[in-house]
Amino acid sequence: MNTKKVVVLGGGTGMSTLLKGLKLFPLDITAVVSVSDDGRSTGRLREEFNTIAVGDIRRVLTSLAETEPLIEKLMNYRFETTSDLNGHAVGNLILTALANITGNLSDGIESLSKVFNLKGKVLPLTEDNVVLAATMNDNEVIIGEHNITESNKIIKKVYYKDKSTTNPLVLEEIKNADLIILSMGSLYTSVIPNLINDDMKDALNESKAKIMYVCNMMTQPGETDGYSACDHIKALNEYLGNRKVDIIIANDGKISDDVINKYRDTEQKDVVTFDKEELKKLGLHIIHNNYVDITEGVIRHKVDKLSLDIYAYLIKNN
Repeated sequence: MNTKKVVVLGGGTGMSTLLKGLKLFPLDITAVVSVSDDGRSTGRLREEFNTIAVGDIRRVLTSLAETEPLIEKLMNYRFETTSDLNGHAVGNLILTALANITGNLSDGIESLSKVFNLKGKVLPLTEDNVVLAATMNDNEVIIGEHNITESNKIIKKVYYKDKSTTNPLVLEEIKNADLIILSMGSLYTSVIPNLINDDMKDALNESKAKIMYVCNMMTQPGETDGYSACDHIKALNEYLGNRKVDIIIANDGKISDDVINKYRDTEQKDVVTFDKEELKKLGLHIIHNNYVDITEGVIRHKVDKLSLDIYAYLIKNN
């Protein structure tokens, strides 16, 4: 049996969580990471070295690595000091240095991948130093990913401040994919940034692979307040050009009222409604299951069950 090639588009903790599950299965995985983050350590490094965002790439690398747990702790370790190193993650510094040594981040990641014995390939969406911008519902234009999220306004459209091109290596992976997965994660600032460039839209349009979306379980303040599963799909479809999402994976498990109320009160998050009948109207292949994993009051996907359902779909439909 040929190993199925899966290309995952996303960024942030949602993507790294999904990849931890997918790497357990016999899949050829390519993770394509959006690089418009401009907060904390990543933002300071971007400003100082005029480089693309490395924070989400660091998380994805550690999630796909098959190394000692100490390496993951090392990559995610943040300095606590009164010097300029304060708040910087070790992995961010390493990736920035490798990009300078090799001439671009793709080559730097490839070098580090050999050390980490990655179960897959990691590629930055673009080598351009992109800055995310958004027009809000009141027509105000906000520049910078963290400013967009913190504005608490409804997003009308996201785009890059300046024109950019997609990494040619990414376009080649899309061309050869058996399945393209849009990961759970920040919809407008981690997932959709992968879909903005025209060359990416063209590649997706030419690809024979189905497009699957793994839906978030909780809304995100400043991005998807009040969104149902169907609302997430409609937002993605606006950016996909001629293509549309073919498959959705959504949670149908119940979350206790105590946990929901805690999220509402402390994080202004709510449950993403699984509106199955509305999803059916979009002609989607719907996969649903109880993916709820609550550990110490924190909601996460059961990545083993989620990844098993993705693998089962691939085996049945390819």
